Amino acid sequence: MSTLIRGYEVVIGFETHTQLSTVSKIFSGASTHFGAEPNTQASAVDLALPGTLPVLNRGAVERAIRLGLALNATIAPLSIFARKNYFYPDLPKGYQISQYEIPVVQGGTVPFMHDGELRTLRLTRAHLEEDAGKSVHEGHANMSGIDLNRAGTPLLEIVTEPDMRSSTEAVDYAKALHALVQWLDICDGNMQEGSFRCDANVSVRRPGQPFGTRREIKNLNSFRHLQQAIDYEINWQISELEDGRPIVQATVLFDPDTGETRMMRTKEDAQDYRYFPDPDLPPLVISREWVEKVRAEMPELPRAMAERFVKADGLAEYDAAMMTQSLAFARFYEAARDAGAPAKLVANWTMGEIARRLNNDNLTIVESPVDAALLAALIKRIQDGTISNNAARQVFDALWTREKGTAGNVDALIDTLGLRQMNDSSELEAIIDGVLAANQKSVEEFRGGKDKAFQALVGQAMKASKGKANPAQVNEMLKKKLGV
Repeated sequence: MSTLIRGYEVVIGFETHTQLSTVSKIFSGASTHFGAEPNTQASAVDLALPGTLPVLNRGAVERAIRLGLALNATIAPLSIFARKNYFYPDLPKGYQISQYEIPVVQGGTVPFMHDGELRTLRLTRAHLEEDAGKSVHEGHANMSGIDLNRAGTPLLEIVTEPDMRSSTEAVDYAKALHALVQWLDICDGNMQEGSFRCDANVSVRRPGQPFGTRREIKNLNSFRHLQQAIDYEINWQISELEDGRPIVQATVLFDPDTGETRMMRTKEDAQDYRYFPDPDLPPLVISREWVEKVRAEMPELPRAMAERFVKADGLAEYDAAMMTQSLAFARFYEAARDAGAPAKLVANWTMGEIARRLNNDNLTIVESPVDAALLAALIKRIQDGTISNNAARQVFDALWTREKGTAGNVDALIDTLGLRQMNDSSELEAIIDGVLAANQKSVEEFRGGKDKAFQALVGQAMKASKGKANPAQVNEMLKKKLGV
């Protein structure tokens, strides 16, 4: 359902450039390792020296097949590489080898959570291509350098239909795709290093009208910038239209310092690139046997795993989606559950305290100071009545902040912190008898129909036990003493 902004409907489509996790480039044997000295990983093929010929990297194709299978897409039995002609300093050949008319992956869908609901976004295609080099604008004020280390790095460009209607929906889709390519181990997902770069095509229209003219925001490398850029572009386009100025199709860049987009160049159409089949590369033929071999080696997919968690573990749909937000997250959840902690409580603690602390400390789930085994041990002590929920949070805090290398032991910490619940019924009965004797006014008010007086008595009992009494036991014993 679309939300109108100033009377306009937003239309968003995505093109995501995913660097594939091969150790060598798509058409040469040069390394794809990030961070090397400029121009030390550019081979003769990458530099387009005369007489060189490209040879397709089989690993790149297998990663494309893997994504296509995960998206329920069609894997083309035959696809074509083309030359996309344009001139730019970091493109040594004067063209980019890409796929145009017949891509390797066709169609497909990406499931993702948005506003607590499971949505599905249609894909147009995903095609293989080579990355360009990089212009470096550092050092001399009026000069730029060219680093061709990145030239020829294998890319899978994933293109959606224009089905998104808000910046938040676009971010949720991008996060889901980002998680999926890492889950499949086809991309490391490092946005700061450019491994996962998003281009957002944004236009606006009055409801029921044809699509408006789109502007493409290039190379968004963080989810925060993605949302900021789309929101700015939406409002800019609406303001232009309301002032009577038409939108010109263009490629724009987002400036995070100003929070604004600015035009880089007017947008080219396909005919401007003069696509034609690359004469140096034969058609890519993918046999059914190859596809089935890749399918057999695939991990369980996030959606299938989430459905299993719903059916087998009794998790809610939203909780299951959160537990499968990444493969590492899913493995953490499964390890804690398999250690004997109830699935629902594991999900609650993982989405609650674990996720909050990870976010605050800028850590990933694999870096969590409280590992799955410790979390399971903590939850089991809540379950068996050893500690209360409040005490469990104190133990969790102590586990999280302990010195690195210090072994975490839940039972030892409970005793060290003096948080073990009082389960001796005779000791608790004596405390409650004392509370009732000292708070006759609350007893009379409760018997007179004031429910709040009962909670006041519970509070006094917990205070008298220094928080060590089991709240459920206190409630039960008080009711028995009061004849409820």
